[in-house]
This record gives sequence, structure tokens and C-alpha cells, in this order.
Amino acid sequence: MKFSFIHAKKALFPVAVLCRHLGVSRSGYYAWAARPECERKQRDRALHLEVAAVHQESRGTYGAPRVHAELKARGQRVARKRVARLMRQAGLRGRARRRFVRTTDSAHHHPVAPNTLERNFQPGQLHRTWVGDITYVWTDEGWLYLAVLLDLFSRKVVGWAMGERIDRGLVLRALDMALLSRPAPQLHHSDRGSQYASEDYRRLLEEHGIGCSMSRKGNCWDNAVAESFFSTLKLELVYVTRFKTREAAKQSLFEYIEVFYNRKRRHSALGYVCPAEYERMAETKRLAA
Repeated sequence: MKFSFIHAKKALFPVAVLCRHLGVSRSGYYAWAARPECERKQRDRALHLEVAAVHQESRGTYGAPRVHAELKARGQRVARKRVARLMRQAGLRGRARRRFVRTTDSAHHHPVAPNTLERNFQPGQLHRTWVGDITYVWTDEGWLYLAVLLDLFSRKVVGWAMGERIDRGLVLRALDMALLSRPAPQLHHSDRGSQYASEDYRRLLEEHGIGCSMSRKGNCWDNAVAESFFSTLKLELVYVTRFKTREAAKQSLFEYIEVFYNRKRRHSALGYVCPAEYERMAETKRLAA
């Protein structure tokens, strides 16, 4: 331990001074320093580079569990505690969540659907339940609003739309996108916002045979999966980026959703695989059954 301390501080103080203060001989230190690095330290050195690379590829967002999952997927056999230790030593860490702010406007006269989802966030099947919500992103040009729909089974964003206005047109475009690319689900869940309760939106759901469910008044936990997605999006992109224009924000949000989140980001609720891979695995399992 003393020799390690001397080795770490020798660029700041003479070796002779350090040895004298620590009560060890210079010959002993030089003999220790001349020994070949042990195999574990060599492995730690190489592993540190891989850990740092994975952390960088994650936009600096992954903590030890996701870094460990990525290394495992790449064929590395390493304990999660070891990954956590190397990240601490390198000063690498995941990003902590912030408090989420609601955007729901429930002061309207549209009919409100009952909460038939009842927090069943594990439907057990793809294309069974979609959850939707709206958030906002600040740019130097003003607010940009984002509406998304996620498949509750895979947590994949299946529909999204962006615009300067937080109106029913925004959520209708997100729903249209989802319906063009996937089979209609059995159930659609959202908050009680006027956009989702509007006649146009509910009519489109009805035309496709989709049941409608809404959160209870003032209860954000009833739509926790959509809330969690926005929390992640803001933590990993919005809070660390200044968008000079709405167009710049749109491009970054598109890349985050379609390239990173859906196809690369490891999701803790999915066994640390990305949504696209989780859907592929589920389909393979279904065909094999």
C-alpha cells in the first residue's frame, strides 16, 4: 500500500522524501516498481478502457448496471461490482433523475374514460396496449411539444409527433404514425388531457376498435411508463443540450428516439435489452412455440 502511494505521488515529490516519511527504503520501492504488473491489474486496465467506451457510447448516461449488461452482451465475463468499482475509480456515473413536471390540461368539458388499465404495466403481449403522453422542450425560439405513444409490452416508441402547439392535432399525428406501422392495440391509455379526450381523437380510436382508458384525476402514477420515458429523455438529452432552434431540437429528438432509445438503449424493465431487441426475442419465442 505504501509503495502504491509513493508511485502515485512521485511526480509531485521526490521518491527519497516519500520513502523517508513512510518509513520504507528506496531500494524496496524500486524493486516493487520493477515487478511486472499482476494479471488482475492488467485486466483492470484493459477493462477500464472498455467501460469508458461503453459509458461514452451511452452519451454518458449509463450507470454500472447498464454498462455491465452491455459488456456482457459483448462477451465479457465480469462481475457488476467490478464494473461499479472501475467506474468509481474513473469518476464515471449514470445521470440522476429530476422531478417530473406535468403538462396535463384536464380543465375541459370532454368526456373522460375510466381507468381500465389499472396500472397493469405488463400486458404480456405485443400490440395489446399503447400508452401516450405529451411533454415540452425549450429552445431559443420557444417551446417545442412532443407527443409519444409507447407499446407497453416492449416500451418501444411506436408513434410520435412534434410541433409548436400543444393541441389535438399533435396527438392525432402521433396516433396516425403508430397506426400506419403497427396493428391496432386492444387498449389505449393516457392522462385526462383535453387533447386525448377530444372528440376527434376518441373517434379515431373507435374507428380502429381501440378501447380508451385514462388516468384518475391528479394521479400521475396511473401513466407511469409514459412519465418514465419522458423523465429518461429529459435526463439523457434535454437537460444537457441547448437547442438554438426548434428544427435542431426536432433532429436531436428524432435521433434519440429512433436511433438510440428504440434500438440501442438498454432498458432495465426489459432485462437490459433495447425495445427493438426485446420485440425480436418475443417474436422468435412466439414462432417457436
